[in-house]
Amino acid sequence: MPSSIPRFAAVSAVVAAALTAGLLAGSTSAAADDSATGTRVHDIQGTTRVSPLVGKQVTGVTGIVTGVRTYGSRGFWIQDPEADANPATSEGLFVFTSSVPTVAVGDAVSVNGTVTEYVPGGLNSGNQSLTQLSKPVITVVSKGNAVPAPVTIAPWSVPDEYAPEGDPAAGGSINGLTLDPETYALDYYESLEGTNVRVGTSRVVGATDPYSELWVTVKPWENRNWRGGTVYGSYESQNTGRLQIQSLTPIAQQPFPKANVGDWLTGTTEGPLDFNQFGGYTLTARTLGTVEDNGLERETTDKQHKNELAVATYNVENLDPSDPQEKFDALAKAVVDNLASPDILALEEIQDNNGAKNDGTVAADQTVKKFTDAILAAGGPAYEWRSVDPENNKDGGEPGGNIRQVFLFNPERVSFTDRAATDATSATAVTGSKGRAALTVSPGRIDPANTAWDSSRKPLAGEFVFRGRTVFVIANHFGSKGGDESIVSHHQPPNRSSEAKRLLQAQAVNAFVKDIVALEKQADVLVVGDINDFEFSGTTEALTDGDVLYPAVKSLPRSERYSYVYQGNSQVLDQILTSPGVRHFEYDSVHINAEFADQDSDHDPQVVRFRP
Repeated sequence: MPSSIPRFAAVSAVVAAALTAGLLAGSTSAAADDSATGTRVHDIQGTTRVSPLVGKQVTGVTGIVTGVRTYGSRGFWIQDPEADANPATSEGLFVFTSSVPTVAVGDAVSVNGTVTEYVPGGLNSGNQSLTQLSKPVITVVSKGNAVPAPVTIAPWSVPDEYAPEGDPAAGGSINGLTLDPETYALDYYESLEGTNVRVGTSRVVGATDPYSELWVTVKPWENRNWRGGTVYGSYESQNTGRLQIQSLTPIAQQPFPKANVGDWLTGTTEGPLDFNQFGGYTLTARTLGTVEDNGLERETTDKQHKNELAVATYNVENLDPSDPQEKFDALAKAVVDNLASPDILALEEIQDNNGAKNDGTVAADQTVKKFTDAILAAGGPAYEWRSVDPENNKDGGEPGGNIRQVFLFNPERVSFTDRAATDATSATAVTGSKGRAALTVSPGRIDPANTAWDSSRKPLAGEFVFRGRTVFVIANHFGSKGGDESIVSHHQPPNRSSEAKRLLQAQAVNAFVKDIVALEKQADVLVVGDINDFEFSGTTEALTDGDVLYPAVKSLPRSERYSYVYQGNSQVLDQILTSPGVRHFEYDSVHINAEFADQDSDHDPQVVRFRP
């Protein structure tokens, strides 16, 4: 992934080269007589998310410059120091210049320009829009003025209710609804769009990422877990205190602080409140607080007893031989030390032997060998492995990468039952006699011709034997959430279009498990992997239909249910589900990546221990 400046530069390029692609209807340049003279900032912002003056030419818009952005989406913010009495109308506004602005913080300016509503990510993203002035003509009236005092975003100022219900007559959009900043968190933040705001000392709930941004919460008690994060527990219970933090100072001039979940951003962080594609409402800091290390440590799971089988799943994030040896070594060390060398390890995102080079290569034996060699060097077992190579560019992921699931297993503890040769398009099925289930092909792919798996990873089923007992493991990597609207969408609730595919995928896996337990009621079946969906989702509900599977993560307290941190929300994406035959187990989501600025993967591995 690129660094932070290139990502913002990409946004800027979109704005500069094709501004109208992200503009709401009606925001094209107006005729000469369609103008407003001496307009105030709060007149432009209005009482809804869309300016009542969108598309109009305005002249003589005055304010004090509160922030200047010289990279990415270049421009500056102004604020009217004389606020009106309406809390729904913001007094701040972004002026998009496209080139590096020539104004400075503290300048009093008068601006002529066109009122536009720019939608970060484009009109089809579902994102809210940013009210701004485009094609500005700027006059500096005076310099060295005091910046308007910041509005403090504090626990008591942000409402607990997240967003109003969208207007059915507007397709579920909240764009036309009058803002109610005392009732809804999204309305509160929108009423401060472009305004100079501050947060005091706040807990970090999203670690510093490669784009030099982090997330804090101004509500330290809100769905807190003991490691310092904020848990996302349902669609109806949003975490309203989260706020993204970026810096207005280019990284070359001042490195962005590195923070982990549970650290504290101390002192004052102050600057204009922006809205962007990558997280919504964002405090673009003119003054940035100091990170106080809270000493978060990576977890280590318990070692399995000799008569316990340990099965783990780990998304290793597009691993291929071109990755530095340091990544292989770090992942291997985690398998040995943090996961205590599980007996069976299902890996997701193992790429082919030349990674993203798109030349038809599908074999991944070199990738797996490099990884298993690193595990052995780290003091782990000499893992053997099984997988099925995909068809070229048929399983989604990075073009040319050909990601797939792979089983590693410790032959000193468990054996693999190989049955029949197979390929990417051949399906495994369930057979059996005398009350014992078996796979027709092992390893084999489940229902690969099903359209549910188009451009997606097909489940990999394998049959193992531990202490004389057969254990079925199904490794999965369901379709991603790409294409879903964010939780700050102007549609409330947001459209989650990707769920339709995962629902079909879950139904296919559920049907396969039902075939196993229909033949062998007490069969030990584990469905593991990157499900790309929450434990409360329709996907998980479909997987568990008929009570043939149980989401093991639900055995944990609610505050400990997470494997991934996204936009300051600690949430479940990776899961292990158990059949009724797995009566007693210990489940652990081993937090070694998602909460940390330094990551070997963006996912935390999961492990279950039980006696077959």
